[in-house]
Amino acid sequence: MFERLEVKTTSKYQMIELLDHVKAMVSKHGVKRGIVVISVPHTTAALTLSKNFDPRDSMDLMDKLNEMVVDDGRYLHSEGNSAAKIKAALLDANQTLIISDGRIELGMFQSVYLCEFDGPRKREVLIKIIEG
Repeated sequence: MFERLEVKTTSKYQMIELLDHVKAMVSKHGVKRGIVVISVPHTTAALTLSKNFDPRDSMDLMDKLNEMVVDDGRYLHSEGNSAAKIKAALLDANQTLIISDGRIELGMFQSVYLCEFDGPRKREVLIKIIEG
């Protein structure tokens, strides 16, 4: 089972929760055991697992990344989005989650997020479920 999800970001830096969509896909296909692989094929966006109970956690992550990798234009790459590429490289383009008894195995407040570092843009998220 494979799906391409289009996500429209609305600001330069943003985190968008994807877990509800992934859960719906697992449920729609009736998968009881396996894994779900989520991938973002962009060099200026990433995926991460983070707390979904308090939105300030996402804000803290973005703020700290912006502190660590300053978007001051002093990079060799001339496209103007080098800082976004570095932030994305510090996180990951892929996440793999376990499906057990039809549920995605995550911590109580854990969720999966698309991290935008060069928006607003249309982003593609690839989701693949492997039963087993």
